[in-house]
Amino acid sequence: MGPARPFKVLGIQQIAIGGVDKTRLHKLWVEMLGLEVTGTFRSERENVDEDICAIGSGPFKVEVDLMQPVDIDKKPAVHATPLNHVGLWIDDLTAAVAWLTAQGVRFAPGGIRKGAAGFDICFLHPKSSDEFPISAEGVLIELVQAPAEVIAAFGRTTSEAL
Repeated sequence: MGPARPFKVLGIQQIAIGGVDKTRLHKLWVEMLGLEVTGTFRSERENVDEDICAIGSGPFKVEVDLMQPVDIDKKPAVHATPLNHVGLWIDDLTAAVAWLTAQGVRFAPGGIRKGAAGFDICFLHPKSSDEFPISAEGVLIELVQAPAEVIAAFGRTTSEAL
């Protein structure tokens, strides 16, 4: 399989749900289920207008992003797959990207960059290629650099479980 994995997936950082009109998503997730809107993000380049919501608190808070396209005729089509992507907390994003790339995992264009919530992020491509034969087979996965407090909190839960 190659060298030892130099990073750890700590937990779920976010799920992103897309629709044609995020107000319809807001009705269920915020009004009916009671999630708190903690921010908004809009990017013409990424063709997304989103409300950032939260479940839980502290290092175990999970983001639920309610997204709609800025322009329904442009790509990426954030509404085309209703469960748009899953974000995973990673303890060492740079090491993860290097190791996964060397193992044949395909990444989406854009590299490591600041995400909507301010953390460094990158995406695993949902489809494989000849050069990079490993993918999530149709699922877009966001890798998110965990801040120190999240790494510490997940470390405590792991050691407490042993």
